[in-house]
Amino acid sequence: MTCSCGQQGARRSNARHAGSCGKDMECTRKRQRPDILRRRRTTAGRYLPEYHEAKGNRDFFACCRDPEVASTLTLQPIERFAGLLDAAIIFSDILVVPQALGMTVEMVDKKGPHFPDPLSAPDDGQYEKVLAKSVDVAAELDYVYKAITLTRKKLAGRVPLIGFCGAPWTLFCYMVEGGGTKLFMQSKRWIYRHPEESKKLLQKIAEVCVEYLALQVKAGAQLVMVFDSWAGELGPEAFKEFSEPYLAYISANLPKKLAEMNLERVPMTVFPKGAWHALDSVIDIGYDVVGLDWLQDPADAVKIRGDRRITFQGNADPGVLYGTHEAMTKAVEVMVKGFGGGKKGWIANLGHGITPGVNPEDLRFYLSEIHRLAGN
Repeated sequence: MTCSCGQQGARRSNARHAGSCGKDMECTRKRQRPDILRRRRTTAGRYLPEYHEAKGNRDFFACCRDPEVASTLTLQPIERFAGLLDAAIIFSDILVVPQALGMTVEMVDKKGPHFPDPLSAPDDGQYEKVLAKSVDVAAELDYVYKAITLTRKKLAGRVPLIGFCGAPWTLFCYMVEGGGTKLFMQSKRWIYRHPEESKKLLQKIAEVCVEYLALQVKAGAQLVMVFDSWAGELGPEAFKEFSEPYLAYISANLPKKLAEMNLERVPMTVFPKGAWHALDSVIDIGYDVVGLDWLQDPADAVKIRGDRRITFQGNADPGVLYGTHEAMTKAVEVMVKGFGGGKKGWIANLGHGITPGVNPEDLRFYLSEIHRLAGN
């Protein structure tokens, strides 16, 4: 889901030295083949039969809160696709941050996340409680850090381990909408009727995200990623006002927080899905890697990047995994060509999460084609 050099320098057992991967980031600028990662917001392969076996009848968030189960689910894709993936991402969910802020979040089977009591307006009482809450991020999300430390031990240096969080804007949307949505009515009502109150909430979320990511690094995460899944729901000006400043806050303050904790900086990835219009400015807000969705033309992105030292990640259409092997080969060929042959500045990935019903063996073929076509 995020950047990984795939070099030994990124695979040390001591979390204090996880930041060494930052020095090795330039290996993605020119190398024999791109690193290959598969994207899934919750990391585990829900498309894998072993996922459902390990999960059993447990509630989704119960799996997140059990370090042993979360670690097992994290490792499943690495073990099934041994040698084809260059990093693992911890099994968790972006919505653990709203939970830490005091909100109730449920994962409803076949429907997705549900907030029984979303933030309806600045004067609803809960808004002020969230803003005023002194969040003990270490205690509230301790289970995540335990899962990271356990997983680092189990990985034993095979691949780096990635931590992540949701972006402030995306978490804001869930907190006011009460779950997933297609219309974003409440989100738009908030930012256009209550812009200052919205910004206060976004800032609160951003501050929690910085501490959360820093503690993930302390626990052993070697790279981190910030998912702005709903970035594309904002127009260019609104994105500059309600998303980009808070993404920039995280990228500026996470290294400072790590320094305060006597930890080295780690590579940071941002994925502003759908915000193609903002790529030029997003490149300059302090991240090492920018994730691209499948609607972005790789060749255009490379032109926009110019000679700036940034790595791209992506960006095949996840739907191609439903297609024939010939269709997958073509998609990889187009992607490799678009990113300049795959020798520098690119981490191979899908343009978003793996969707339900994908055959694991088709995914294996897709990954193998990246190795074959980009490696040559």
